[in-house]
Amino acid sequence: MIKDVLRDAESRMKSTVSVLEEDLLGLRTGRASTGLVEKLPIEYYGTPTPLYQLATISVPEPQLIAIRPFDRGSLKIIERAIQASDLGLTPNNDGQIIRLNIPALTQERRNELQKVVSRRVEEARVSIRNIRRAAIDDIREFEREKLISEDESKRGQDDIQKLTDRYIEEVEATGRRKEQEIKEV
Repeated sequence: MIKDVLRDAESRMKSTVSVLEEDLLGLRTGRASTGLVEKLPIEYYGTPTPLYQLATISVPEPQLIAIRPFDRGSLKIIERAIQASDLGLTPNNDGQIIRLNIPALTQERRNELQKVVSRRVEEARVSIRNIRRAAIDDIREFEREKLISEDESKRGQDDIQKLTDRYIEEVEATGRRKEQEIKEV
């Protein structure tokens, strides 16, 4: 029983970390990254579709993202979606490829991005703590129903805490890496 609770808590914590990593990939740093645009929703035949399903995305230079749609007819749609997004980038469309020049970040923008990273990291920490609380509640419930002993309950709660500490450290490390990326000129 306790193992099931631990397994469930760990998988939920793991997914919290991966959601954070995906979230931070979409944050713009000084250098080009396909993660910036690949999840961008494009309204394609009435269905929001992630850009990576409609085009080949590459980074031919450190400050440039090239987007080559599989269907040339979708160039305008992709271009409009990029302009409407909060990326703050202007697409250059030559009829075959959309190029996105990634300008260097200003110090002010770097500070804003660091605040965004901090906020997202804090949200992930809170999420992991909520998972911990739910798992500990489950274990205490097992103890109240006399399904496990007090010692087993205590051991289970300690294991949950160790798991929580490990994943919070992972979240912090992810945040630190992204902040380093943002600081790079």
